[in-house]
Amino acid sequence: MRNRSEPTGLQDFTPVYHPAGFDQELRAVLADLQMGRWLAVRDLLARTGGDWALRTSRMQVLAATAARTDAVEAWGAEEPDSADALVMRGRVAVVRALQAHRGGDAKAPVLEQAARHACLVAVRRVPADPVPWVALLALAQADTGLRYSEHWRVAWEEMLPAGPWGLLARVEERDPGGNREAFHRMMQFFYACRHTSVADAINFAQWTVSREPAGSPLRMLPLYAYMESYWRHRKDGTADALQHRQWSREPVNQYVRRAFYRWNEEPAPSTSVVDLNYLAHALWAGHQYADAAKAFRALDRYATRLPWAYVCDDPDRPESAVREFVRARAQCLTTTRTRTAAPPKHRLRPI
Repeated sequence: MRNRSEPTGLQDFTPVYHPAGFDQELRAVLADLQMGRWLAVRDLLARTGGDWALRTSRMQVLAATAARTDAVEAWGAEEPDSADALVMRGRVAVVRALQAHRGGDAKAPVLEQAARHACLVAVRRVPADPVPWVALLALAQADTGLRYSEHWRVAWEEMLPAGPWGLLARVEERDPGGNREAFHRMMQFFYACRHTSVADAINFAQWTVSREPAGSPLRMLPLYAYMESYWRHRKDGTADALQHRQWSREPVNQYVRRAFYRWNEEPAPSTSVVDLNYLAHALWAGHQYADAAKAFRALDRYATRLPWAYVCDDPDRPESAVREFVRARAQCLTTTRTRTAAPPKHRLRPI
């Protein structure tokens, strides 16, 4: 436990927002990549090797930054036989295609086709790598008209919605430990597809938890699905005043506890800062302040916009989400200190 001088409020605590999160090696590389330099990216991915969880998370963040530069194109031109450059090319193309799709850009269909082609080239070049399949799974959410049959396959079990299950199977074959991004991409597909719903995403998340061991990051999935449901009701005006209390009620509280059970309090480079923000929020909103304090301490100063923007007073103002994060953190840390403070010693009166 930290000492009584532990910072809590905005006056002495400033959250850090950085896409690299706990991955210090990635943080240094992103600085180079923002300036269009790719050599550090190449070296980082070479060091990452076949650690699929770390490779997937690093490539996801790298692609988001590289999409605003021509670094990956320059890398591919300089080293056309590089497998990592080919995979990154596919990931970057998917980022650009999804951005165009969400923005209603007329070029979106062309970018989607180009991204699909780039990913398939990477699949053929490095068949053992799950990342190109993860990228194809991410791209599936743009196929709102279900033009491709692989985006609408029968689920692995009854009562689950149809979707891009074949793509998920390809990832599972290569990364059987449960690829975090792949399962999140499945949920995003269910959010986006006109034939599925948030309720389907919740069912999928609950099913995923039932097959994942304690401590798995995939046990966080229901927290995302329930928050998405809350946000959509709030956005369209159908949320009731008591809906945010779902975090302290069954069945939601049960899934919060399962996410927290045997959760690793020592973050690794591949640990998702977003996951820990969702966990901290769910525990705080469910009035489990002592456990929420553990999540906040594990986060140190790292914060993310979501889920706090979904529950703050003004979701359109970034500073409102910052204040909500700091307020929740301060409440949990202060409450924990108060409860764990040693009781005063009473002196015996002389007889």
